[in-house]
Amino acid sequence: MIALRHPTLFPATGPSDTGLIATFDRWLERRRQRRALLALDDKLLKDIGLSAADAWHEAHKPFWRP
Repeated sequence: MIALRHPTLFPATGPSDTGLIATFDRWLERRRQRRALLALDDKLLKDIGLSAADAWHEAHKPFWRP
């Protein structure tokens, strides 16, 4: 059986910045970082210049939205 690969979605040299796998990786990393914001206390949020409301708003964005 021959495996067909679309060159844009699955480049032969590995995932690129525009490939499907790279997109999923960016989404997962964005989701992880947003969830980590929820774990920060007020002092740490203040250190990075965010309020608890800012962190909550960012953390509840859909993962596909930058």
